[in-house]
Parts: sequence; structure tokens; C-alpha cells
Amino acid sequence: MPNSLLTLSALELLSLLKKRELSALDVCENYISQVEKIRPLNAFVTETPDVARKNAEDADKRYKSGSSLPLDGLPFAHKDLFATEGILTTSSSKILSNFIPPYESTVSQKLKDSGVVLMGKTNMDEFAMGSSTITSHYGPSLNPWVSPSSPTTALVPGGSSGGSTAAVAAFAAIASTGTDTGGSIRQPASYCGLVGIKPTYGRSSRYGIVAFASSLDQAGVHARSVKDAALFLQYMAGHDPKDSTSAKVDVPSYLEAITGDIKGKRIGIPKEYRPEGLSPDISRLWDKGIALLQERGALIEEISLPHTDLALPVYYILAPAEASSNLARYDGVRFGVRVEHPGDTLNDLYEHTRGSGFGAEVKRRIFLGTYVLSSGFYDAYFLKAQKVRFLIAEDFKKVFQNGIDFILTPTTPSGAFSVENPPQDPIEMYLNDVFTVPSSLAGLPAISVPAGLSEKGLPLGLQLIAPAFQESGLLNIAYALEHAVQFKGLTPETIFLPQA
Repeated sequence: MPNSLLTLSALELLSLLKKRELSALDVCENYISQVEKIRPLNAFVTETPDVARKNAEDADKRYKSGSSLPLDGLPFAHKDLFATEGILTTSSSKILSNFIPPYESTVSQKLKDSGVVLMGKTNMDEFAMGSSTITSHYGPSLNPWVSPSSPTTALVPGGSSGGSTAAVAAFAAIASTGTDTGGSIRQPASYCGLVGIKPTYGRSSRYGIVAFASSLDQAGVHARSVKDAALFLQYMAGHDPKDSTSAKVDVPSYLEAITGDIKGKRIGIPKEYRPEGLSPDISRLWDKGIALLQERGALIEEISLPHTDLALPVYYILAPAEASSNLARYDGVRFGVRVEHPGDTLNDLYEHTRGSGFGAEVKRRIFLGTYVLSSGFYDAYFLKAQKVRFLIAEDFKKVFQNGIDFILTPTTPSGAFSVENPPQDPIEMYLNDVFTVPSSLAGLPAISVPAGLSEKGLPLGLQLIAPAFQESGLLNIAYALEHAVQFKGLTPETIFLPQA
């Protein structure tokens, strides 16, 4: 029973809980056992079994009294940059390794108020800066998938939300939060064979989320199916007066919008996303996705997004610039780790704290961001990048205004790579986000759906992009694609666990 329980979808689990054929506490205990079993994957920074049991007991009381909440009893995990009151929140960094927030992020509060059972806080790239979880102060998370041709080679789960996807793919949570700045929900979802949705910028509140790049960061969700993702997004989304970037846009019923009917929908295929040298695995998968949507009545049209090749350099000017500003608050004075020596000046305190408290990738991005914001370079780099960002957004706007309903692209340029032999060149690592960054710069909703396996037997995703605040239609076409593909994921018995 335990393993079959773990494979139930969130909607199936809710149905059984409402009928009281299962207790939330029994579900919780099974998931706690799975969290313990998958510790070799290093998916969690902080496990919260006592909190989970209390959440589950409260859910059972509400089910018994007929006053259940919409997500009561569902085992959930939060990326470790969502502030959780009274629970360690580190952003997988040394400098925040002792930070216990006295407040709750809006997204985690809304899910808490909806009845989720908190299994723990998941590992991630430090301050969400990375595409592999390798930059985490707590060491890398590992992907539950492994290539049949190399069954002992541990792979990355992607990043920065790698711990969140590893936890869900390994059945230690039924769903999890992630944040997406340039692809950090969609890329790890692709690597781990999950659904990952980044909603429109402003759809979910950023209040209480440790900031990386404020004009790009957006909270979303990972799940094992499109309908589960829709269920959790429903209770995460919405206007928040605490967040000035939160949009005053009504949240429709996402589940009701999912019918699978996509007849007559115009799907754009951007020619710029098929560069010379595109991996045969990716090209084959993309062609398969196009054919499957066409079979279901969608109309396929080639489109052009002419500024696509500028998206990555623009992103790696703007995001580090915002990061250098956001991370200035970590100085050893107000909160977090303090590193000092007798007789130090205030400047020495800053230098020792930040020099010791930040990892190499975070320092690299702070240096880069500070440089492009400095006198003499602001106009040449930052201001110019802002102008090109506008052009990228206009490319998407024109395509949608011309009647295209959705855009279909690959999610990543390749499958998961080895933890032991990752790309050594930072630029090569940054290229993992080449397909996801443009829609982030434009603030558009996008979703990755598992669509097949590479020749090495590893999951690959396809990405769908929609106009702003059209998550309902996006989830519907993602469901149609998911239903057409019939992707077979892992089971609790087939997850990769490295030997001690």
C-alpha cells in the first residue's frame, strides 16, 4: 500500500481523503518515510516531520468535522527561499544558514491556509543562481533519474529549483514550489520528468521570497501532472497588497478550464529556436510534439521572434545587476551570519562577512552586476539591455496580436548532465536557459511538460508559452500535450539512490 499511495495524484488523494478512506496522518507518515529514504539525493535542506504531523492531524480533524480546506492533507515542499515563520530559511547559502524568519511569505501562507502538509524546505542553487543545484552551500541535489547506459552516474536535477523537482520526482512530496527567474522552474522540471509552470509576472506574490532579480522572479509550482499543477497554482495565485508588482487580475478556475479541446488553436513554432547544431534528441522531440498537437486539431504556423539571440546576454546583464542590489542587504549587521575579527572596522566586517558568506557563483554575479551599474557603464550596458528587453517583449506581443494562441518550443537544449562533470565554463552553463529566458524577460506564462526520453533514456520537456495572464489556456493545451504523449515517469521502486 505505501508505494501505491505515493503514486496517487493530488486529486486522487483528495478524493480518498474527503471520503475518509485514507487519513491525512497515514498519508503523511508514508511521505515522511519516503523523505528519509531519499536522503542520499540531498533534496531537502530542512525536513519538518513534526510540522507535517501536526498539519496532518489538523487536516484529519477538519475532515471529521466536515470543514475541510481545499488542499487538506496534501504533502508539499517549499523551495528554501520562501520565508516560513519559525522554520529555517537559508536560500541554500552560508550567509543565511542561521536565518529563521519571524514572518511567512504570501505564497507559503496561502498554501498553508489551504491545508497543505509541509514536508520540508528543498535544496537549490545558492540564492537561485545556477542551473544545476551545484552552487548550493549544502552540496548538490541528485536527480532521481539515471541513464540506463550509465546506471551509477549521478545526474543533476537542474536548477535553481533542483531540490524541489528531485523531491517530487522521488515521491517525497506530491508537489512543490519553485521560483523562476530565467528558467528555474521549467528547466529542472524538464530534467526530472515533471510539469513545471511559471505564471505571468505578477500573478503570484513575491512577498517573503528571498530576492534574486526583482523584475524577473516569479513563484510557480512543480507537480507530476498538469491537473495537479493547476490545482496548486489556483491557491498560490492572486493579488497581494504587500507586493507592489502583484497584479490586480482575477484568478479563474484553472481546473475547470482544462478540457483538452485545442481544435483550431494556432500554435507558433519560432524558427529562431531551431539553431544550427540543435541536438537531434531535442529536434526529434519537438517535431513529435508538433505532430501530436496537429493530430488534435491545432493549427501549426512558423513564426519569427527576431531578437531571440539577444535574450541570454540581456538576461545576464539585467539579472546580475538586480542581484547586486538585492544582495547588498547581507552585510553581517542586520541578520544572517556575521564574520568578524577583533579590531575590525565596519568595512572589514562587511568584507569578511560577504567574502566568506557568499559562494563563487553568487560573487561572480555580484561583481558583474556591480560593474554594469557603475558610472560610465550604466548607459553602455544596463540601459541598453533594458531597451533590448523591450524589443524581446514586443516580439512576443506582435506574434500574439497576429492571432497566434500559444508558442511551442523545447524547454532545454539537452537532458541532465553529470554532477561530477558539469560544464566548467560559466557561459556554457548559462546556455541551459537559452529557451526559457526570452519568455521570462517578457513576463509571460510558460510551462514545461515531459514529452519523451533522450537516446540516453533521460526525460526531456517541451515548453508552451502563452499571452500574459492566460494560464487557463496554457494549462489546457499543456494537458492536451500531456495526454497525447502519455509520458511514463519513475515509480518509487525505480528512483536512483546512490550507494553509500
